[in-house]
Amino acid sequence: MATRTTSFIIGFASPFLLPGFDTPQPPGEYQVEQDEETIEGISWLAWQRVATFIYLPAVSTAGTASQLVRVDPTELEAVLEKDREGG
Repeated sequence: MATRTTSFIIGFASPFLLPGFDTPQPPGEYQVEQDEETIEGISWLAWQRVATFIYLPAVSTAGTASQLVRVDPTELEAVLEKDREGG
């Protein structure tokens, strides 16, 4: 089974709170990584997401060590959508 990791940056305009965390995160840009595996048994190449991670704190936070935290991709998308709507 082949695996791959994709990385991208998401941005928050306002402080946000991820489910399961006690402290809101500051606005800024955050690096996200998604691990995917190929789906076996089909005749074309397809990938299935198996894990999503976010680096905390924001990429723009200078001089602060970061940690890679596993998050639910659905919850992350909901928090990002709420931020886009200004809520």
